[in-house]
Amino acid sequence: MPIRSDYHVHSSFSGDSDAPMEAMIHKAAGLGLEQLCFTEHMDFEYPISESTPEGLFEVDTTAYQEKFREMHTAQQKLPRLLYGIELGLQAHLAPRLTAYVSGNSFDFIIGSSHICHGKDPYVGTFWEGKDVEDACREYFSSIIENLESFTDFDVYGHLDYVIRYAPDKDMGYCYEKYRDLFDQIIDLLLEKGIGLEVNTGGIGYGLRNLHPCNEILKRYRRLGGDIVTVGSDAHRPEDLCRGFDLAEHVLKDCGFTHYAVFACRTPHFIKL
Repeated sequence: MPIRSDYHVHSSFSGDSDAPMEAMIHKAAGLGLEQLCFTEHMDFEYPISESTPEGLFEVDTTAYQEKFREMHTAQQKLPRLLYGIELGLQAHLAPRLTAYVSGNSFDFIIGSSHICHGKDPYVGTFWEGKDVEDACREYFSSIIENLESFTDFDVYGHLDYVIRYAPDKDMGYCYEKYRDLFDQIIDLLLEKGIGLEVNTGGIGYGLRNLHPCNEILKRYRRLGGDIVTVGSDAHRPEDLCRGFDLAEHVLKDCGFTHYAVFACRTPHFIKL
């Protein structure tokens, strides 16, 4: 059965999208999606620059919730709409993230690492003066720090996001090179009951694999992990469900028989 649930979607409530929520829903309906989960950005303390004003990636939660309720009430047909959030994780933000989550009733929460020790790998300064492997190790180590500090979310999003922006992309990148760190991450995910997101957005960056790479997915499955969601990371209607055929193939090849959808933070499983 084709994957018909997109669980990583942004609209104009995210600072890096201009897409009206209505446009995303209309496109999703045309694609025959059964579920569409909005996951707007909430990145507290994203570094300020000339191109990134303060608060750019902090969703106006009240306005987002009101618009979502309006759309949810008006939606008479599929897709079913879910109210989600993508939290930007940084270890020192744990108390603030805890308070934010406890004050809202989300269907689904992605935890993502956009910032590593004050810098986004998207910005070239993250890589300046660093060996690429050392920079990636710093990023993956920060994921461990995040998981040891805060775990009130449902899946870890685009786990190897850093590779999108590495000087040589994913050439030379593999699970074995960072096995010591990845195994710690997977152990923590399993211990905390947190799943993995299969993020197809890497297709737009010319990567060989989706996020995370196939070897990580295989390792997670081999160790007993079974909570995987699929998200396009779409910021435009035309990017919804991009790469979902490939995601289905990858999941099956990695040993998964189901993928997860969520409601009220509770996973439900759909057969592949």
